[in-house]
Amino acid sequence: MIKRFIIYGFLGLSAEIFWTGLGSLLRGDIKLTGYTYIWMFLIYGLAVFLEPLHDRIRSWPLLLRGGVYMVILFSIEYSSGWLLREFIGVCPWNYGNGPLSINGLIRLDFAPVWFCCGLGFERVHDAIDRVFAQLGVHS
Repeated sequence: MIKRFIIYGFLGLSAEIFWTGLGSLLRGDIKLTGYTYIWMFLIYGLAVFLEPLHDRIRSWPLLLRGGVYMVILFSIEYSSGWLLREFIGVCPWNYGNGPLSINGLIRLDFAPVWFCCGLGFERVHDAIDRVFAQLGVHS
């Protein structure tokens, strides 16, 4: 499980750097400056605990699975942001007080992003299973 936690942590960091880099381009930064926070490694690593859920709902329709993942990922984003704010005094991300932001911790307009990320997670999980099986690695 530790190996998978590390894989998910680094994949999440990489995806976030790519995402924020694209966002900087949209704001006119041709350097494509991307960034993340080390805290995010721990948060993204938690995806390892979604593997049993993926196995359980694998046969469900795509829209239903994506919706389940979206709700779970919103919950993780909100709760981890709230915990960071409580324990270190600040949440590394701040979505402000816009109409689609909830306490600055989540943005409801990110629903399609979390929907797609959850479904993408399924493919990553399956790929990790295949690679580990081919290498004879027990996780």
